[in-house]
Parts: sequence; structure tokens; C-alpha cells
Amino acid sequence: MTASVTTSAPSRARRRDWLIPLGLILLSLIPVIAGASRVTSLAIGVETTPENARFVGMPIPVIVHVVGSTVYCLLGAFQFHPGVRGRFPRWHRVAGRILVPMGLASALSGLWMTQFYALPPHDYGLLPLARWVFGIGMTAALLLGLAAALRRDFTAHRAWMIRAYAIALGAGTQAITMLAWLAIAGESGAESTKAVPMIAGWVVNLAVAEWIIRRRRTS
Repeated sequence: MTASVTTSAPSRARRRDWLIPLGLILLSLIPVIAGASRVTSLAIGVETTPENARFVGMPIPVIVHVVGSTVYCLLGAFQFHPGVRGRFPRWHRVAGRILVPMGLASALSGLWMTQFYALPPHDYGLLPLARWVFGIGMTAALLLGLAAALRRDFTAHRAWMIRAYAIALGAGTQAITMLAWLAIAGESGAESTKAVPMIAGWVVNLAVAEWIIRRRRTS
């Protein structure tokens, strides 16, 4: 009986470890599916409307953004599994070499679109500034995390990579904050104040990231 309890405890712990990447993947699926739909429509041809004219007229940046974000969010989720990271360090390093350029592609293409795309009316105001702030923040976090890894400061490396991933996953959280804001402000109010739930999604993710980083440091 004792042996059974002893052997089942590690098994339960291993199953719990998988809940972390699974939850991150589920949150990533919201923007991943939306991005795949956008790229598919561009590939097969789509009627040009005021909402999609910028993507149809200049598709490369949005394709780079969707591909980079998809790979970064889905593959990056497995970097947060402690067992995989501990038992397969080579896989962790190889995945990291893929994730950094994919993350930079996501962040930099997002900044490019913010600067050069003709945005719809509800995307002006505070939202472009927020996209610049968090896009630059994600780029800086990736580069600082890479620099920390090269000098073998793995504590700083983990912290910066957690922050970068939190910003990248903002689109998933924003789908939830947008729904909540829609319920509060109504359709017309939510459209005119779109920046509020968008910024809230990034802020929530970064707050959780900082909590995780500090919890790891204290433990």
C-alpha cells in the first residue's frame, strides 16, 4: 500500500506539470485560429473590404506576424513544462533557438504593421501607442533573455523569457478582456474604447508573469 501511494504521487505531479503548457496552448488557440483564418483567406483570395484592405494590399507582414506568433506561442508553451526542461535540456536549447527568431518576427512585424498599415478608425488613439510600447517591450525582453543565456545567467534568462511570452500571449487574454468589456460598455462603447481591454490583456499577463518570477526567486 505504501509503495502504491509513493509511486502514484510522482505520477500525479507529472500530470499536473502538463496542465501548464496545456493551459497556455488553449489560450493561444484563440489568436492562432484567427490568424490561420486570416492567412487562409489571403491565400485563396478574398473580397477586399475596408476592414481587410491593408492585409490584401500588403499581405507579407501579416503572414510573417501570424506564422511567427503561432510557432512562438505553441512551441513556447512546452518551455514552461518543468519536467521537459529538466530531463531534455538539449530539446530546450534547440527549441529556444527557434523561438527567439520567431518571437522577434512576431514583435517586429507587429510594430511594422502598426506604423505602416492604414488602420481602421477604432484602432487609432491610445492603441497604436500601446502596441509600440508592448512590441518594443517584447523585443527587448527577447534580446535581454538571449544575452542572459549567453552569459549563463539562467535566472535572468528565465525571467526575461517569461515576460516576452506573457506579452506575446496578450492576444489570447485580450479575447477574454474584450468580451468582458463588451458586456460592460456595450457594442458601440467597446468599439470606441477598444484600447482599454487590449491594454488590460497585456497588463494582466505581465502581472501574472511578475508573480511567477518573484515566486520562483523566493522559493
